[in-house]
Amino acid sequence: MLRHVVLFTWTDDSTEEQRAEVATRLRELPGAIAQIRDYRIGADAGINDGNYHFAVVADFDSVDDYLVYRDHPLHQAVIAETIKPIVAGRAAVQYTL
Repeated sequence: MLRHVVLFTWTDDSTEEQRAEVATRLRELPGAIAQIRDYRIGADAGINDGNYHFAVVADFDSVDDYLVYRDHPLHQAVIAETIKPIVAGRAAVQYTL
């Protein structure tokens, strides 16, 4: 099993509406991409200064399943249309469980 974790920081001029649209669009992906085994997203709770603003944690049965998700046109559209316009920073890791 493979876990994919992505953390984002948003630009200072991003709006709450734009950030909400990211979450809305990402929540649609598990219903559209069968290779996703588990999918969790969420905004930072705001407890500690300096944290990233948003996280995505996705599990896949295999690297091949992750690659289908990574390259899927719907996933790529979410990135291009909602994430890239407001992202200030990104960190990601994939690891086996």
